[in-house]
Amino acid sequence: MTWLILGLVASVLLNGLLVWYCFKILGKLLYTSDNLGDLYIIFHEFEDFIASLYQMDMFYGEPIIEELISRTKLVQEELNKFEEIYSLTTDIESIKEEIANARSAADEEAP
Repeated sequence: MTWLILGLVASVLLNGLLVWYCFKILGKLLYTSDNLGDLYIIFHEFEDFIASLYQMDMFYGEPIIEELISRTKLVQEELNKFEEIYSLTTDIESIKEEIANARSAADEEAP
């Protein structure tokens, strides 16, 4: 009977430790997800900025900017591989819509 009680106590302690560890790991996953979402948004805006810079008459056809655009697209593709992780905390679709609406509003205001 003593072994049964000791086994039960050890099992409860081990399960408690396992639950604590799961919550700790989940917190780290959510932190990482949130930061990856922010990185995605910032990098998407950077990619659009570089593309608009390339369209300017002063820089059109500039090989360095072309290379920058191609490398930016490669990094963006790598970030897209982690979409499942950062979609846990960041609603990317609504943010993309907000960015598109802000751009269209800015384009309408431009002469």
